[in-house]
Amino acid sequence: MCGIALIISGVRIDLSSLFVDTINCSSSSQETATVLFSVDDVKAALRKRGPDSIGSKAIFLHADEGRIIQSSIAEPTKESNVEDNCVLNNCLFGKVLFVGATLQLRGIYPITQPLVDKSGNILVYNGEVFGGIELSSDSNDAEVIMQSLGKCCNCLSHNHEGACSSSGNGKYSVPELLSTIKGPWALIYWQARSKTIWFGRDALGRRSLLVHWPSTKDSRLMLSSVSPPSAIDERADIGYENGPTELKFWEELPCAVYSLSTNALKLDESLVGEVRRHNWTDPLLEELIKWERTYVEPKPEDLTESHEKFSSEQRGHLQEVLAALKESVRRRTIFSGTHLGNPPVAVLFSGGLDSMILAALLDECLDPKFGIDLLNVSFDGQSAPDRISARAGVIELRKKASLRRWNLVEIDAELPKLTLETKHVMSLINPSNTYMDLNIGIALWLAAGGDGWVSEDIGRNDDSEHQRFRYKSDSRILLVGSGADEQCAGYGRHKTKYRQSGWAGLNEEMKLDMQRIWKRNLGRDDRCIADNGREARFPFLDEDVIRVLLDIPLWEIADLRQPSGVGDKKILREVARMLHLHEAAVLPKRAIQFGSRIARESNRKNFGSNRAANQASAGSALIHPI
Repeated sequence: MCGIALIISGVRIDLSSLFVDTINCSSSSQETATVLFSVDDVKAALRKRGPDSIGSKAIFLHADEGRIIQSSIAEPTKESNVEDNCVLNNCLFGKVLFVGATLQLRGIYPITQPLVDKSGNILVYNGEVFGGIELSSDSNDAEVIMQSLGKCCNCLSHNHEGACSSSGNGKYSVPELLSTIKGPWALIYWQARSKTIWFGRDALGRRSLLVHWPSTKDSRLMLSSVSPPSAIDERADIGYENGPTELKFWEELPCAVYSLSTNALKLDESLVGEVRRHNWTDPLLEELIKWERTYVEPKPEDLTESHEKFSSEQRGHLQEVLAALKESVRRRTIFSGTHLGNPPVAVLFSGGLDSMILAALLDECLDPKFGIDLLNVSFDGQSAPDRISARAGVIELRKKASLRRWNLVEIDAELPKLTLETKHVMSLINPSNTYMDLNIGIALWLAAGGDGWVSEDIGRNDDSEHQRFRYKSDSRILLVGSGADEQCAGYGRHKTKYRQSGWAGLNEEMKLDMQRIWKRNLGRDDRCIADNGREARFPFLDEDVIRVLLDIPLWEIADLRQPSGVGDKKILREVARMLHLHEAAVLPKRAIQFGSRIARESNRKNFGSNRAANQASAGSALIHPI
């Protein structure tokens, strides 16, 4: 997990290809522009995501007879000297600043971002390569991506016309290369030869990247993995999610590849950057984005067959799902370096169906010498539903894998005592801003902190407080079950839609969930977890897992005619049974804000009671700066 950022000043940004009726905004390099926070604020926020190293590089651009000239790549200590020289020579200049903070999980040798190659290309990268580009076990993802990007042609289109013919030996364009990557990523790349900035995030949005388009509030174009805390006070102070709104300072960058081509106007030598969005070029990736399922409406005999003993075809589908999930977990738990027996991987753990499957598969993939940390958060001590199911879950896991050291890390919190922490999480979830987002964000942030208690004797009748000891997980990888409910009909609204509109309506609701998960869930969750210096990995959102699930008939994925705990996420319940997790296989769905009981405590704190919160539609009520 890393933190990356880009700040562009002194360049007029043309967004006409992205938005209709857009006003181009810019700030002259020789006038004082309004800024809401400093570069140091951005670096401080990124440093928590990337505690191993942080660096920055600045490019200065100016125009000469209608051509863009790159003045230099300046180290932080020399930036002011370059700026002073430009001012003395009375030239208009643009400044492009790259910032990268690194949490290094791969590679033998330490790296510091931004990376700069011999051609002057610059890269800040946040992500992992799990396929599509060849990567040895001791390689670093960012370095391999940098090498591959250096081989790209400088054309903006994958049709390889015009500019591409003069680009040397480039065999593919930047969008083509990025379309091949399997795994989560967000990046910002300066292609020196073409004077083009490339940026974007993977097609599912598994890594956060926020954008501030130039505005009258702040005329800089900015990208950042996370919002600095000082930015939250600038948000709109309005009542409800569906009410009238004004544009937020930060937005989740829609999943795509973008280019910003810099040019100079001959009339006044001013600098202009045109932003364009590019299509993915991999047909298989496009299929995942469209999320089209072939078999949606069952025939009567299909439902009869699925209700009775599994057919050989259905057993085959179960084996495919189990195999795809196990391979997904394996890919996400390969690591380099020495861990001295400390658990290198943890699981966000409620003891529910999804986290139990991940824990069981992790046990099958991870060297037995390592323990596994199961991180569980509660706002109601031992009485919270997720704490009860987590304790039952670890007992079941110990029966299945008795030689493994299972550390159930019990993280206890009291919401009224978290005033400063709540304000901090408000900046992390930004631009999300409902009470539901805040409750989920606080629970995730505390759980990912991994600072709690471990009991050796869970399950014994004499289990008591004094048998617990303090424990802080130092695992840098956190497996999270995001995507399971969206793909396997785990939400209550799925059952509602099925009752209203049948199988076709259910399929459309699930499709909608998958196509908006980047905006509603993943960016927020990534920011809250990464703030603890841990990387969230989502095995259920592996490209191959998604493809396997889409190829299976909907009525085998879920059968919402049946009760909760039976028909919802039906296929995952069968996978759990195959893993001998029979107790977990029948547990009902429970969201983290309810299972941890933070929603109840939040309602009491902010509305006086659950009833008052329901009357105020607390799920969609917007939070206000503290």
